[in-house]
Amino acid sequence: MNIIHFSDTHLGFNDLDILNDENINQREADFYDAFSQVVKHIKIIKPDYIIHTGDLFHRSSPSNRAITFALEQFKIIDALDIPFIIIAGNHSTPRTNLSSPILKIFDNFKNIYTSYSQAYKKIEFTDVVFHTLPHMNDDTKALEQIELCESNIDPKKKNIMMMHCSVGAWYLMQEFGEWVYPTDKEYIFEKMDYVALGHWHGFGKVGKHENVYYSGSTERTSLKDKRNSKGFIELSLKDTLELNYKEINIRAIVSKEIDCEAYESSLELLDAYDTKDAIVEVKLKNLTALQSIDIQNSEIKELFGKAMSVSIKREFKRDANET
Repeated sequence: MNIIHFSDTHLGFNDLDILNDENINQREADFYDAFSQVVKHIKIIKPDYIIHTGDLFHRSSPSNRAITFALEQFKIIDALDIPFIIIAGNHSTPRTNLSSPILKIFDNFKNIYTSYSQAYKKIEFTDVVFHTLPHMNDDTKALEQIELCESNIDPKKKNIMMMHCSVGAWYLMQEFGEWVYPTDKEYIFEKMDYVALGHWHGFGKVGKHENVYYSGSTERTSLKDKRNSKGFIELSLKDTLELNYKEINIRAIVSKEIDCEAYESSLELLDAYDTKDAIVEVKLKNLTALQSIDIQNSEIKELFGKAMSVSIKREFKRDANET
């Protein structure tokens, strides 16, 4: 049994106020491109199942363009005749019952199986059971739903748990409604063949559990995320779990430093060869107040003329008299 696991695609995300040739926000277009790359890989790999662990959209009420793009891509996936199971994340879940869950728009697709009702849902096939726990605004309900998940484990089939939450780390992203999976319920993971997670944007295994993974996001919603590569998980469930991480090509984030204690020589050593079409962060180190007046942002940005965008951070030299 081969499965593709991806997550946190955040369709509709945009920032930097830069438009491409089609007058679409360039960062928004980057997120569409990342999703399309995963779909291209799916068409080549042709897995038995596809799973997405939340935050398909960046907002619970996405733009018409984001919805249209998603419908087009889901139509391509649906035509492959491969079951595609998707759960809601905190970004795609309405904060009140006054709004309809956006994932409902996929309910009429033949091969798309959705879980968005803020409750456990069992999605079963002849050889596997997907135990889905979508995002829940009220985390006090989570314990009851987790227990429902445990009671529905089928020892005669493969069992895959799907969640969008924080596991193995008791800290949060400071986002609305996010919840932490209780440590005392992690024993359930041992009863699963695989636990697929969404919410954290970096790929990785969780703690001591050999079968619990975040696939990470497919693009970067923050410059702080520059250390993480982006892609999806390809896994094989036979007698044992075999897992490979497949990286996709996304826009580079490049960091540069200019030491203002030796400003001219630092500029001479500066190399911009790797900044074409990149998001560039420049740190001006050891800056004095007088230098800060003399050094214009426009001068620094000209050094990276082929970059998509350049942001500049000024780090002032600490006064020797400071304690």
